[in-house]
Parts: sequence; C-alpha cells; structure tokens
Amino acid sequence: MRDATRRWIDADHRHCWHPFTPQDDWCAPDHEPLVITHGQGSWIHDSEGRRYLDGNSSIWTNIHGHAHPAINQAITRQLEDIAHLSFLGFTHPKAAELATKLCSFFPQDTLERVFYSDDGSTAVECALKMAVQYRQQSGQPARNGFLVFADGYHGNTLAAASLGGSRFFDRFKGTGYPTAHVRSLDNLRSLDPDTIARTAGVVIEPLIQGANQMRPWPPGMLAELRAWCTDHHVHLILDEVMTGFGRTGTLFACQRESVTPDFLCLAKGLTGGYLPMAATLTTAEIYDAFRGPAENSFSYGHSYTANPLGCAAALASLELFESEDTLANLAPKIDHMAAGLTALKLAHPIVHDVRQCGFVAGIELRRPDGSPFPAETRTGEAVCTAARKHGLLTRPILDTLVLMPPLCTTADELDHAFTALGCAISEISANPGIDTRPATA
Repeated sequence: MRDATRRWIDADHRHCWHPFTPQDDWCAPDHEPLVITHGQGSWIHDSEGRRYLDGNSSIWTNIHGHAHPAINQAITRQLEDIAHLSFLGFTHPKAAELATKLCSFFPQDTLERVFYSDDGSTAVECALKMAVQYRQQSGQPARNGFLVFADGYHGNTLAAASLGGSRFFDRFKGTGYPTAHVRSLDNLRSLDPDTIARTAGVVIEPLIQGANQMRPWPPGMLAELRAWCTDHHVHLILDEVMTGFGRTGTLFACQRESVTPDFLCLAKGLTGGYLPMAATLTTAEIYDAFRGPAENSFSYGHSYTANPLGCAAALASLELFESEDTLANLAPKIDHMAAGLTALKLAHPIVHDVRQCGFVAGIELRRPDGSPFPAETRTGEAVCTAARKHGLLTRPILDTLVLMPPLCTTADELDHAFTALGCAISEISANPGIDTRPATA
C-alpha cells in the first residue's frame, strides 16, 4: 500500500463518520477502504492506481460521467463571477435561467414555481411543509397528513423520514407527520373517507421504488394515482430524486405516463452529479396561497439555496441532454441492459430475480430454492466487495445488487459490468461461508 493511501485511511479511521455504515466494521484492522482520487467518464480511480466502472453512479447522482468538460467549464466560468451569495433578498442570473428551464419541461400553466434547497431529503421536506402550510392558508387546517407507499424511502431529515418504511423510521416514530401507509392503488381506494379528509398529499417514487430493492410499479399505476388524487382533492407529490434526469428513459419518470404532479422533488442528478443541490417544483395555485401578508411566507431556506455553482452545473447538464442527444442514445443501451440481466439470471442459480426500469436495475440474490439468504451472511455486500477485483463498484440494498451506471456508459462498459458481476457471484456462490443449500423447514 502506498504511503499516501495509508495516511488517508488512518486519518479517516480516526476522524470520519460514514453514513449507513457499521462503524466497527469500517474501522476493523482488516478492512481496507478504497480511497477514490479521481474519475473520468464512467470510471473512477483509487489511490492505488486501480480503476472501476461506476456501477451505481456514485450513489445514483452522476449522469454524463465524471469530469465532463462542458460541466467543468460551466463551473469554472461561474467561479470567475461569484461562487456563492444569499438567495434571501437577492437573485442571480443562473437561478432564474435554471428555474425557467426546469418549468419548461412541463405543460404550460402547470409546474410554474421552483424552490431551491440542498439535497433530496430537503426537496421532499419542502414539498411536505408547503403542502401543509397551503392547507392552513386555504381554510383546510385539518388536512395535515400524508399517504405514502409501504417500504418507500424519501430521505432522512425528520419529516421526509417519517414517510419511510420501518427500516428507516421505526426508532423515530411519533416525531414526524401523521402518515398512513398503503401498498397498492386498491389499498388507497379502500381508505375510509375520514382518512382521506385529513390528507394533504400522496407521496410516491414514480415508476420504481429505489431503496426498496428496486421494485417497479405496474405500468399505468402512476396515471391512475394522478386521477385518484384529482378526484379526492389530494396533492400528488412525486419524489424523483432517484428517477429524474433520464434514469427511466425519459427526462422525468412522470413523463412516461404523461403525468404532471402538484409537487415535483428533484436532486441527485440535477447538477449532473457534481454539486449538492435540489429543487421542488409546484403550481401557481399553491404558490399564490403564500402571497399576501408576511406571515403567509414560506419560512424555510438554507444558506446555500440556489448556489450559483450548482445552478451553472445544472444548466450545463441539461444542455448536454440536447447537445449529446442523451435520451435517444440511451434507448438501445436500455435494451442492452435488459439482455445482460436476462443472461445473468440464466447463468446463476442464486440470481432470484432481475428488475429493471429504464437504465436502473436491481439483481436480487436468494438461495436456489428461492428462500432468502440469512441476513448475517450479507451476501449482497459480499458480491459487491468481490466485484471490486473485477473492476466494478456498486452497493447492494440488502441482497439486491444495484446496477445504475452513468447514462454515458457504453454497451461495452455494460458488458464489463455484467462480466464483473458474474465473476463475483460465482466466487461468492463457491464460498463455503455462504450457504446456498435449500432452507430447511
């Protein structure tokens, strides 16, 4: 190990605290974390000179690849003007241009207003608070709850986390918004009138749930949900933090079913995966309820709201969708991914299921008889660790492997990912520590 690598790892072990990570495992003497130093296109490189395909787009954020010259130049040009200023009482050109651009993707007189924040959790947080305050200022204060779909994930700030499944919020129950969980449209339709009368909005990840092991919704479900919300005067809040910016094959997932929500929450890919930034889009009707006396204002905001560097990166990323014809070029790669997933499932008995929505895939591992692996074996984690030796970086969700590379990934690079996954699955299947025998009754 190079001296610099050892120095960085030692400093990390002494002082850093990593998210969603058992710290005893991370700091164990035999654990050698990767120190990532740079990236180029779909590849990232570590301090030891090894390179890896970025199989989960650096936690679902990177769109056009690392170190894209157009985004680099946009940020550099903005640095020459100003890197940051307050959005409280001021504005700047890039914020106005980006808001105009984002609203232009939706039908006229629908999503007309953009509120900027920092990340996916706060984009959702804004939508929830806006929805509740809108009801308060529209003579409907009793409508302060939300309907959410079971096992979803909408962030980990307090209000956003209160919508999540049990893995994310059990220890904080009672501290967020009132929520009712449903699993399907049929569950939604069977709710009693009193519950609906207390509901401000329905929140969903459109087309596919991310943290719930990449589970797609049935085709047409989103359009039916839009109709139900309209009929019951309930706001539709779409969490497109993961699905936005081309992941599902259209710029936004809701466009696959010609749905326009009342609130649209964006983050992750908004800046092409470069800078932390989020946006919550909403309608003129909702915005107008916050006009009038000062007490009607939306009293929420962050120090880095509408950061000029983030806005510059986001505008450059959106321009690349046009100049590089990103979505048209993506279509054949989505088909190529589907073929690779089918081949992987046929070749490996422990690949129980493959799930795909656009350029997003989940590969679920189970014993050959279909029973889950014991949780303590952390089979998905073991496969992802083994894949590193074959030049692929990704993370599992429990025992579901995520494959969600940058949209610029080529067919040959996809083949590299499937080869790496196949080798890793074979190695773990042969490991005596991973019991692939049928579960006993």
